[in-house]
Amino acid sequence: MRPDIAAHTKKGSIWFDPDTGEQLEVCPWLRSVEGSSAYHCDIYYDRPEDCRVYPATVSDMIKDDCEMLESNDLKNLMNAEVKLSLIHIAEE
Repeated sequence: MRPDIAAHTKKGSIWFDPDTGEQLEVCPWLRSVEGSSAYHCDIYYDRPEDCRVYPATVSDMIKDDCEMLESNDLKNLMNAEVKLSLIHIAEE
C-alpha cells in the first residue's frame, strides 16, 4: 500500500536504492533526532515485517552495529536483553 516503501525493496529483501538497485548500508527511513543520540523511524506504523521483529537479540544488535544499542546496554548485556524482550512484548 506504500509504493515509496516498496521502491526500496527487491525480491523480498530490504533496503535498496530505487535508482541504482544497490543495497543500502543504512535504512533510508531512520532519522537521527536533533540534539540527541536517539533515532526515529519515519515509517514506524508501516514498517516491513523484518523491521518489526528486528532485533531479535542484543547479539544481533552488536553484530549489526545497531543504532538503537546504547553504551549502557554493552555494560549490562542481561539487562539489555530484558529491555529488548519488553519491547517485543509491548509490540505484540
